[in-house]
Amino acid sequence: MMAWLQGVTLHSDRVTLAPLATSHVDALIEAASDGELWNLWYTHVPRPQDMAAEIARRRQLQDDGEMLPFAVIDNAIGNAIGNAIGNAIDKPVGMTTFMNVDAPNRRVEIGGTWYRRGVQRTGLNTHAKQLLLTHAFESLDCIAVELRTHFFNHQSRRAIERLGAKLDGILRNHQIAGNGTLRDTCVYSIVAAEWPTVKAHLAWQIARPRGR
Repeated sequence: MMAWLQGVTLHSDRVTLAPLATSHVDALIEAASDGELWNLWYTHVPRPQDMAAEIARRRQLQDDGEMLPFAVIDNAIGNAIGNAIGNAIDKPVGMTTFMNVDAPNRRVEIGGTWYRRGVQRTGLNTHAKQLLLTHAFESLDCIAVELRTHFFNHQSRRAIERLGAKLDGILRNHQIAGNGTLRDTCVYSIVAAEWPTVKAHLAWQIARPRGR
């Protein structure tokens, strides 16, 4: 499996997806604290005291061939800080992951994604998803990429739909959430035949001025 899905750094002018590392813990605690994201009941963002354990969990799943986690670095923020202090800096603003890996059938899910409040709705997610989808379809030769979210996570659902993913269906009572509620999971996907059109759509979204 890992011969197919190996650690890699993905980079564009706007965002860098770097292999998740224990050295990212302090920056990710700060990122999650921007808006106290762990209080969002319909998604899972680690609490500060749980961040190191979550990074260790994802890294172990990577070693087991079941996940490929990334720290999301906003190059615009890093460059601004770097210019101020005279040194480049890579400061994660969130996480994202290739997960639910099905190597024999060349399928992955993009999930486990969250960003600090300050970079939400800035276009960062579109840049990150463009990198992940390009790698999935053009390097890994995936036949399909899934994206899943909570039925009540309307912000995430809109973001997934803006990418061009299609709703496959809703898994009713799919999981028991940490607060004891039952989660209905919306399952979206992009299949290989759709990738050229989705790729063009993402390029258009990135190129156009924000707010249009």
